Amino acid sequence: MTSLKSANVDDERTRNLSRIFASQIQEVVRAALQGIDHITDLRRLPGGASQEIWTLEAVGPGLRRRLILRRQPPGATYPDKINLEIEAELMRVVEAAGVPTPHVIHVLTPADGIGRGFLMEHVEGEGLGHRIVRSEAFAAIRPKLAFQIGGILARIHGVDTALLPMLPRKSAASEVTDMHETYRRFSQPRPVFELSFCWLRERMDTDAAAHTLVHGDFRNGNMIVGPDGLRAVLDWELAHLGDPMSDLGWLCTNSWRYGEIDKPVGGFGDRDDLVAGYEAAGGAKIDPAALHYWEVLGTLRWGVMCIEMGARAKQSDRPVELSMIGRRASEAEIDLLRLIAPRRT
Repeated sequence: MTSLKSANVDDERTRNLSRIFASQIQEVVRAALQGIDHITDLRRLPGGASQEIWTLEAVGPGLRRRLILRRQPPGATYPDKINLEIEAELMRVVEAAGVPTPHVIHVLTPADGIGRGFLMEHVEGEGLGHRIVRSEAFAAIRPKLAFQIGGILARIHGVDTALLPMLPRKSAASEVTDMHETYRRFSQPRPVFELSFCWLRERMDTDAAAHTLVHGDFRNGNMIVGPDGLRAVLDWELAHLGDPMSDLGWLCTNSWRYGEIDKPVGGFGDRDDLVAGYEAAGGAKIDPAALHYWEVLGTLRWGVMCIEMGARAKQSDRPVELSMIGRRASEAEIDLLRLIAPRRT
């Protein structure tokens, strides 16, 4: 009986906190948008590896708008990511440059009382990678997506970097160094990973001068797609100034093909179409060797991420999910061998 009463008290406390949170968000929305009386259908969406994603509907006389709240969990810190205020500012810059991304409506302030984050417009479409590569709803657009996305990446990389003084700079050398430190901290030696680090260091272009805006996590799963094509690029938290080929290589990494391994661009397209779309939209001419280099680096990056997530599983509230991801480090080893030591026929 005591445990039942305790559970009821906890449930009531949770409901009260939820009502307070909803009321606070409602006041933020009403202040940010004219003609809004209240909000409805507030719920947290699944997913979001680091940030909370909430969906809600803003309602007023003859007006209904679906919105998204991207919010940092209380107490969380992410030293390897730009903060949400900078992310919102960046999204406004790239939107003005013609990059499809959700429109930012309001950036939270301490006075709002609900932490750090921002409100943005909801973009209708599909964001789940496995559905984008398999659903019949996208059968007609899939053959055109790689070319279209190549053009959008060229637009991203063409954004005036003078508008982005708030972003950090990264190079292949710094990325490889950071990855190796993480790998040594969380893993026992793995011969394939050791070989890959050597391969990357031996072929590193230390004279690479191109430093453009880089999304940092441009892949299938971080975009909204409709039957007409790509509608929005999401999750800019890893954006930086660096080598533009890193975005193309990451997009081609096998982990983001969702089982469609013969379609290297996100599981839906070919590299030739991606390159053609990129160059046709004004992007720099792509060296196939540079693209291959960054695909290897991206594959190793994913493998190290798997190792880290697996190691952190015991300290997380998502131990099963993180353990399952951790086991995928072995898949990255296979992918790396195919890339740097392909079987001769």
